[in-house]
Amino acid sequence: MTALALAVTGRGLIEPHEPAVRADDEALLRGRAAFETLRIYAGRPFALDAHLDRLAGSAETLGLPPVERRRMQVLTGLVLPKAAQGDAVLRLVWTAGPREGPPSGLALLSEIPGWIEDVRKRGASAVSLLGVRAVAPWLLPGVKSTSYAVNMAAEAEAKRRGADEAVFVDPDGIVLEGTVTNVWWRHGEVLRTPSLDLGILAGVTRQQVLELAEPCGYRVEEGAFALGDVLDANEAFTSSSVREIMPVVELDGRHFDQGPAAAVLQQALRERAAKV
Repeated sequence: MTALALAVTGRGLIEPHEPAVRADDEALLRGRAAFETLRIYAGRPFALDAHLDRLAGSAETLGLPPVERRRMQVLTGLVLPKAAQGDAVLRLVWTAGPREGPPSGLALLSEIPGWIEDVRKRGASAVSLLGVRAVAPWLLPGVKSTSYAVNMAAEAEAKRRGADEAVFVDPDGIVLEGTVTNVWWRHGEVLRTPSLDLGILAGVTRQQVLELAEPCGYRVEEGAFALGDVLDANEAFTSSSVREIMPVVELDGRHFDQGPAAAVLQQALRERAAKV
C-alpha cells in the first residue's frame, strides 16, 4: 500500500518516509505493539470508536501502557486530509516504546490496495491450514498485535499453493478465521461463523455483519463448526475492515458460486458507511 501521510505522538505530521519508531522500541525488538486497520470513506473513518476500543483492549492484554485515546484521535485528524479522493486505509499503532518509555502512537494513512476490487469481482480462493485455538491468556486470544509473522507466513503458503487466502482450522478440524479476516458461510437463509470463544479476533466488520444480517434476510448462527460444514455450504465469504465483504469461490478445491448474501451485505455495509 502506498503511504499517504503519517502522524506520530510528540512530533505531529511527518513525511511518510521519515523514521517514526526508535530502534530500541519494543514494538521492533519484541513485537510488543497493538494496531488497528480501518477504512476511510469519503474522508471519514468508519467505526473509529470501535477500533479504538479494541486497540485499548489489545494494549491492556499485551501489558502496554494505556492507550491515550485522545492523542490517537488527534493523530487521525492530522492524516485524514491526505486521503486520496476521500477513500483510504488508516492504520493506528500503539507501541510499548523503549524499556524506559514513553509509549508511542502512530497513524499511517495509505491508499486502498488496487487488487481488492479485482478479487472481489472474481471471488477469492482459499486453502485451509492448521491453526491453534488461542484460548489460554498467554496465547493472546482476540488480540491484534504486530506479532503477525505466523499470519503472514500462512498467507504466503496460501499463495504458494495458488490461493488468495488461508483459513485456519484447529487440529480437530474446527474452523477458526482467516489470516486477516473473519470467515462466513451460508446454508439456505442461515449464515454461520465461528464464535468468539474459539479465541478468534472480534472483527469490527464481523460485528457489522451480525447487525446487518437480519435486515438483509439472514439468521446468524455462531459456534464451533467443522471444515466439512463450510465445504457443504451454498456460499462462503470473509469480512474485514479493508477487504469488506469478500466472496470466496473456492476452498480446498471445492467451488462455490458467488451467492446473494455476500452481495447484499457488501451493499448494506457501504450504505451504512455512507451514513457515518
